Amino acid sequence: MRRAFTAWVVMSVLLAGCMKDELPVQKTPRGNAATYQFCLGEGYGQQLWFDLGSGTVVSDNARTVWDLAFESAPDGWRVFLNGSRLMTAWDIGAVDLEAAHDTVGMHAGRRIDAPSGRADSTAIGDWRGAGHVYLIDRGYGANGESLDPIKLRMIGVSTTAYSIECAQLDGSGRTTFTVDKDPLREHTSFSFSTGVLPVEPVIGAWDFCITQYTHQFYEPYLPYLVAGMLTPHSVRVAEIDGMDFAAVVLSDTLSSPFTGERNAIGYDWKVYSFETSSYSIVPRRSYIVQDAEGFFFKLRGIEFYGPQGQTGCPQFEVVPL
Repeated sequence: MRRAFTAWVVMSVLLAGCMKDELPVQKTPRGNAATYQFCLGEGYGQQLWFDLGSGTVVSDNARTVWDLAFESAPDGWRVFLNGSRLMTAWDIGAVDLEAAHDTVGMHAGRRIDAPSGRADSTAIGDWRGAGHVYLIDRGYGANGESLDPIKLRMIGVSTTAYSIECAQLDGSGRTTFTVDKDPLREHTSFSFSTGVLPVEPVIGAWDFCITQYTHQFYEPYLPYLVAGMLTPHSVRVAEIDGMDFAAVVLSDTLSSPFTGERNAIGYDWKVYSFETSSYSIVPRRSYIVQDAEGFFFKLRGIEFYGPQGQTGCPQFEVVPL
């Protein structure tokens, strides 16, 4: 036994002497810095859905084509308004859908969806079992025209579909819709005019929606359309303030933690001057983003004007981390 153990020790030393030192594996570069510009068109009319990994706009649509977005998950039940049209909702209670109603009092009673996208802060709220009617201000159309309001009652929801009914303000035109959940998308988009629409790209295919959306200002208290970037639930964002962009590294998220709020980038990387009637970029403000695929990037806004000086053309620098 002693002789066998001695032979094993000698063999181990000889083999160790023949083995090369372990070398650190060099990190593979993920790509160079890139600059992207997104023009929303006349009247900020488009919504652009962008994927960081491929650096491409994977889909686009007129921001006015849809009214509501329904949670698509089997246990989903929440309903969101099209904030890019400044839509609001007013709960008028368990009233007769076919009775005539007016908008008197709506200004005080209306609600918007929280720009953060928090599911507990929607304009319609938890409708289940209440049988309430919501007076929906459909906001503005493509040419800035006010759209006719509509009344909405949520009837029920299952793992695969919603049932809703709507009517005109005077109670006429009562219609029932079945809105089948789209399992490929986080939300199923719906138009009162055309039904279900495949607006939002499939889950994991996009990281930002560049669009106008409704923000709630408090001084004065006013819901207002702003232009910026919104993210899905699968994307996390950390805002980094007061640092040169070149110096920003992933570990800065230790002091500036990630958030999943959809307006974490939002609109306020730029600021409007009433004195000069122009936008400028907030200096030394950048963001670290973990995209839908789990990769990290840093980005900053560098411009809001297009090649011909038109507004609504946000430009960003993006660097993989």
